[in-house]
Amino acid sequence: MADPQSASLDGTLRPVRRRRAELGLLLTALTVTAAGLACASLAITGGIDPSVSTYVSVVGVGALGVHVLLRFIAPYADPVLLPVATTLSGIGLTMIWALQMSRTGGEEHTEADRQLLWTLVGLGLCAATVVLARRPRRLALYTYLIALGALVLLLLPLSPLGHEVLGARRWIMIGPFTMQPSEFAKVLLVVFLASYLGRQRDVLATVTRTFRIGGVKVFSAPRARDLAPMGLGWGMAILLLVGTKDLGTSLLLFGTFLAVLYAATARKSWVLIGLVAFAGGAYVAYLLFGHVQNRVRIWLNAFDDEVYNSPGGSFQVVEGLIALAYGGLLGTGFHDGYAQEIFAADSDLILVSVGEKLGLTGLIAVLFLLFLFAQRAFRIALGSRDVFLKLTALGCGFLTAFDVFIVLGGATRIIPLTGMTTPFLSAGGSALMANWVIVGLLSTIGDTARRPQETFSAGLAPSDPSTEVIDVRSLPKGIRRSGK
Repeated sequence: MADPQSASLDGTLRPVRRRRAELGLLLTALTVTAAGLACASLAITGGIDPSVSTYVSVVGVGALGVHVLLRFIAPYADPVLLPVATTLSGIGLTMIWALQMSRTGGEEHTEADRQLLWTLVGLGLCAATVVLARRPRRLALYTYLIALGALVLLLLPLSPLGHEVLGARRWIMIGPFTMQPSEFAKVLLVVFLASYLGRQRDVLATVTRTFRIGGVKVFSAPRARDLAPMGLGWGMAILLLVGTKDLGTSLLLFGTFLAVLYAATARKSWVLIGLVAFAGGAYVAYLLFGHVQNRVRIWLNAFDDEVYNSPGGSFQVVEGLIALAYGGLLGTGFHDGYAQEIFAADSDLILVSVGEKLGLTGLIAVLFLLFLFAQRAFRIALGSRDVFLKLTALGCGFLTAFDVFIVLGGATRIIPLTGMTTPFLSAGGSALMANWVIVGLLSTIGDTARRPQETFSAGLAPSDPSTEVIDVRSLPKGIRRSGK
């Protein structure tokens, strides 16, 4: 018999613990964070600011605490997710600290202090997710409750608590605090879609209507009654777009919906129908809302003098492009450049700030880490035996990758700038905390995917015969009649 520690099980992930490797990578991540903050401090202040040691210590204690928790609760979790997320959070903290210190002449770093607090809260939410979702397959029992929670979060900005900024109503305000509920709703929507489509995938994939011309098949489309999931997803996306005027979040959520739907059914027709429907809804929103029209006008005519000088014009996009060009191959360093003068340089355009301060080399390194995070999520999806867990991991990975595309595409004028935040890097608590929840969820899914079957309790293992659904139509007629 093959060694279970070296052989894979039915082509899935090998059942090996990699916590020692995770610890080594985590120490490397903390070293990168410390080096980045120290270099920024030396360049801007000429010495090591006392806040540097505080930042590194707090991030280190939080990340190592999650690592210790994984050793006991999810020992088979992916060893790369936590170190990569910690590295990205450290880079984001460094950039926010450097931008504000440059802007204030080395006198203030309150924004970085706030980001440190959100990082610590995010690590706490990651730990809580690991504890509460240690058996992630049980989330499928609450499919419609999770959907209701996501819908409530998406609609909160339309309530009296809603807060509008620059034409987009995506925040809620409670006292002095603001929060973006859609960041948490996207995680719940992924779980809901994975659960619902995991159950309905056979019907959605096999029952279709074929359209032919002269006997030649040209297109296969789902039945009208099976379009309900597509209609629901499209309706929520358009409601979000129309109600909050937030094209970026609407595009992200609907794109993730199509990705999970395609993964569940392998039907290209679903994707085509979804893209056409969303494009139609977005065009109607363009005709109705001046905010969307202005975004498109900036995208198409960014360097036009009238567009550049108009209120809410293209100056932000143009200055971001100039900053990227000024960064060159190796960057200006933290002591030079003018990215700190660009509006939202620490949030919407943080990748522009990275490109200027660290150059193309640093920007590629950061993008590599972001897509490495997404790749590990896809690897977990491929290794999962359970369909629900497979689709959940895939949805989380696609969220990260597509989010980066929307942000970088807007900054480089591939698509209109939408005001989205980069995972783990951008200033702001909602997005950062939601992404750390994704780290915790992926860790428990990875642990379930890699853990040996014999370590599960009866009825909890993936593909356990006691929990499998048997299609009685596939049984012989005699057995069906006798009820055996």
